[in-house]
Amino acid sequence: MATLDLRILPAGEVELHDERRRRRWSVELEPFEIGVVPITKAEYAQGMGTGESIARSPAVDLSWFDAVMFCNAASVRDGLAPVYLVNKEIVTWQTEISGYRLPTEAEWEYACRAGTTGPHYGPLAHIAWTAEDEVEELQAVGSKEPNLFGLYDTLGNVWEWCWDLLDPARYGDYRVFRGGGFADKRWSVRASTRRGGGPGMKHPDVGMRVAKGAFHTGQAAQGWSAEADIERGVFSGPLPSGWTPLAE
Repeated sequence: MATLDLRILPAGEVELHDERRRRRWSVELEPFEIGVVPITKAEYAQGMGTGESIARSPAVDLSWFDAVMFCNAASVRDGLAPVYLVNKEIVTWQTEISGYRLPTEAEWEYACRAGTTGPHYGPLAHIAWTAEDEVEELQAVGSKEPNLFGLYDTLGNVWEWCWDLLDPARYGDYRVFRGGGFADKRWSVRASTRRGGGPGMKHPDVGMRVAKGAFHTGQAAQGWSAEADIERGVFSGPLPSGWTPLAE
């Protein structure tokens, strides 16, 4: 029996953008499942067998690799096949397997927006814990209003790791996190804001939300593809102002 609370989202479409390349494009998504709330400290401790916790605040200080390992561990616990093949620092998403996984960036934004088109899916004070609340720590999940999909905390409280690379031409293996945190100002807590970090980095305001769904499309699914990652990692010509070359 599954122990994580996921919501089935219908097929739909979401518009993404790449500021550096000045591109906007639409992604058509197949139905998938996503967590109603971010993974809590209690769920993380249970999934990883690291002790008991009853904390309902989001699990944080998790690297992207930690998030991947949690997904596999939770899948095994719930009788599902693990989605990720892990060979040291190389992680392969087996898209045809329907265990727990990180959402793609397109899935995350689609889930966050829930059919809305503005920066927030409701009045920010009602839906998200931000710097305007003047709280000094993470808050219990689900304690503000949900979006129209019935999902809580997709904005504010804690940033959430996604599967996708941030910008491989500039940042190499950095992975995306989305959503904004409890200490972030309004301008940073928006449905379109993109940030990221190295897959081994840990941050006190970055956690995770799980997704679920299988796709028989090889190394491409739900707005992501391995081929596109390779293409995005190629940059020719003079470096823009502020860039430094990636280490070989």
